[in-house]
Amino acid sequence: MPGHPFGGMAESTESPGRFDGRMYGVRMLLPDGFPGQRLRVLPRPLVASALRRAPTSGLLVTDAGYFPSAADHGMHRPRSAPEAIVIVCTDGVGHCEVDGRVSVIRPGNALVLPPSRPHFYWADSRDPWTIWWLHAAGSQVSELLSVVTPDGGEAIIEVRDAYRAVSAIDDAIGFLERDESFPHLISASGAGWTLLAQLAADALTEAHQPTEPVRQAQEYLRHNFAKPVIVKELARTAGLSPSHFAALFRMAAGCGVVEYAKRLRMARARELLATTSRDISEIARTIGYNDAFYFSRTFRREHGCSPSEYRRGKN
Repeated sequence: MPGHPFGGMAESTESPGRFDGRMYGVRMLLPDGFPGQRLRVLPRPLVASALRRAPTSGLLVTDAGYFPSAADHGMHRPRSAPEAIVIVCTDGVGHCEVDGRVSVIRPGNALVLPPSRPHFYWADSRDPWTIWWLHAAGSQVSELLSVVTPDGGEAIIEVRDAYRAVSAIDDAIGFLERDESFPHLISASGAGWTLLAQLAADALTEAHQPTEPVRQAQEYLRHNFAKPVIVKELARTAGLSPSHFAALFRMAAGCGVVEYAKRLRMARARELLATTSRDISEIARTIGYNDAFYFSRTFRREHGCSPSEYRRGKN
């Protein structure tokens, strides 16, 4: 393949989730065996059994690991893998090739490879990556991946909280290191679900990243939600027309300005109802409603119960 760093992609023989080292040019790429690594791979009969049993049928972590400074690391799966693969890079650089496209993975990136997608990834020769990774299978995986990678291809996600992502993988490895009992498989699955959910949220945030004027407006509303919401004034402060500002806000927040402020008010109302003994009219005034009856009607419409009923249910 022209431009390929190792002069072509050789076929490999592999069992599920594993790969035998192959020579690329003058380098032997290694699937594992790095000093300080952690690695857990479930036996495939156990995987098959767990995928037939709730709750691991929804999401099961089948493989997980940590490879520090993984020089000469590489994996070529021309027949793909049966699980989704997530690789979080915390140091160094890696590369991934899918359908002839080569992507660069840097610290703070998560590489997401859907199941049944042939791929080849490898550590940079000069600055090899440090990675935390896991494989996940199950009926819920495709639902989470539909947000992470809507087109079904590979994705590189900017991880907004790399510590939390690494902690999830660390937890999954830790549970599998204890033993392969069903309770620990469930616990590892919970960690895997947390990771994929975080990446889904990060992917949506990346796709709908607010512009600076919208971000500033959201910050203002979070601190001043009890004040009257005047879209024209917010737009004027942002230097935008009301229609343009409203469109940008809805794209970033998933709702209009007034609805956004109402959600902030309702969240504060729930907090005050659950944690204080203030009467309903005082809570209404605190969050910006001078008419307690209007507040109660709005609360009931949003929550299916009155403020008093909500409070009783929390006590």
